[in-house]
Amino acid sequence: MKLILDKDEMTNCFFEDCRILGIMAPIKDYQFCWHLNSVLGMDFRINNEIEIQLKRKKRDYFFSVYEFPEPTASLAHYVYNNHFDGEYLLPEFKHLDFLWLMKGDTVSDEDLSQMISSIKQINGVQLVMELTNEQIKNKGHLIF
Repeated sequence: MKLILDKDEMTNCFFEDCRILGIMAPIKDYQFCWHLNSVLGMDFRINNEIEIQLKRKKRDYFFSVYEFPEPTASLAHYVYNNHFDGEYLLPEFKHLDFLWLMKGDTVSDEDLSQMISSIKQINGVQLVMELTNEQIKNKGHLIF
């Protein structure tokens, strides 16, 4: 018997109850996360074990992922770098520098809009918008 992995089903499970923000901030990923940590009181750290690797044009591209699991909840935050060496993790959003995925627990609209306004206060941030599952064509690229 051969088992076939249902990638669509896996993708749907991964993104269930997720909130995703797209952020335009032309600064280095470590600087952006430092700002998030100081403005929002979080503790984002790079997690090399879940770094996203894509192969395009016979080359490997590496997209760093910063992680912050909330100590008192099951909610985890992930900030992805959308650029690496001229390639994009999500090519449909070339204008975005970072993607912020919130997963593991429900994030209310109120909490999300409060978070968005806090992120907008950070120097260098030009745009923060929520992305819907329907807008993201290459969802599989975000799965670690």
